[in-house]
Amino acid sequence: MKTNPDLVRTILYRLGTILIIVFILISCEPFTSAPGTDAQSINSTDTALAQTSERTQVPPRTPPALPAVFQSAHLNPLDTPHTYIEDACQYLHNKWNPLSAEPGTVVMIVMFNDILMEDFDRIMEQLHEQGFQAINTKELLAFMERNVKIPQRSVVIIQNDSQQADDLTRNYREYYDRWKWVVVNGWVSNPDAPEYLWQDNIALENEGWVDHQAQGMIPGTVLSDDSSKTVIQRELENPITAFVKLYNKNPIAIIWPGGGFGMRPVEAARQLGYQLGFTANARGPVMYNWVPLANEVDPERPTYIPEGQINDPLMTLPRYWPDQILNAIDAVRVTGNEASAYAKANKEVELEYYDIVCADTYGPMPTP
Repeated sequence: MKTNPDLVRTILYRLGTILIIVFILISCEPFTSAPGTDAQSINSTDTALAQTSERTQVPPRTPPALPAVFQSAHLNPLDTPHTYIEDACQYLHNKWNPLSAEPGTVVMIVMFNDILMEDFDRIMEQLHEQGFQAINTKELLAFMERNVKIPQRSVVIIQNDSQQADDLTRNYREYYDRWKWVVVNGWVSNPDAPEYLWQDNIALENEGWVDHQAQGMIPGTVLSDDSSKTVIQRELENPITAFVKLYNKNPIAIIWPGGGFGMRPVEAARQLGYQLGFTANARGPVMYNWVPLANEVDPERPTYIPEGQINDPLMTLPRYWPDQILNAIDAVRVTGNEASAYAKANKEVELEYYDIVCADTYGPMPTP
């Protein structure tokens, strides 16, 4: 029997169409991996990423050790620098802030009782020629506490005991007129002092070139740890009342009467709001967070009361006596220069420490 060609073509066409459809369906079937292959691949990828992350992670920085406190060969061996800023980060921030006093800024504290005018004028001229400028107690406090900028070579001039206005004018007014130098007068708040003495000094205080600060109440009183609570309170508290009434200010400094002090007087002074205390110990100049004190009695200077164990350097600041000033000016100037060089040599280390340890809390170090 003869096959119909058209029928064969139709069958082949349909068969071909079916095969094409089957092929397409097979090709579109999703690839199925062996059980667990996807999970293994993902875990392997995660492990590889973690290992890469570990290899690229920056290790924590180790802060360097901070340098030792600056030592000066110009101090007596028993007079050692004492610090008082406990927070290293705060200290470094104040030290290297471009708005602060430059490292090596030094303050010479001098006192005068009775002195020949010829010697007095020589001292003042030498201080000026060596680049010193006088500051008052507020400026000293701001510098010592926060390193607020002051002249790089500064001097605090203290005239002991209440002075008549005529004497202060005769001795110090010339230097205020010439160089704007102020003088600190240790004022004894003696209730028996004549009224004119107070009134004349009120006028000088208001003029701004005499900075009156407390020096006890009853002349001749010397404070110590053996002093009664009554005497300590009288010598420290009564001047505050007198200052508020007459000078319209609270004294921030106590010039220890007769040079006497102790743990109990210092603690009482702090409680009453005093922030600076001046001894009669000539131990050296002072700098920010750097005050030379002694922890033991020096047989060669038996009148110097050891103040180191009191552990309050700002309340036991040293002062030079009149007959020591001229010989000490050079040493003070050199001490400041050497402290500046020491600070610069350690600047990189201290800034690295600050960046690692302090910056997150105190912020980055300000730039000029």
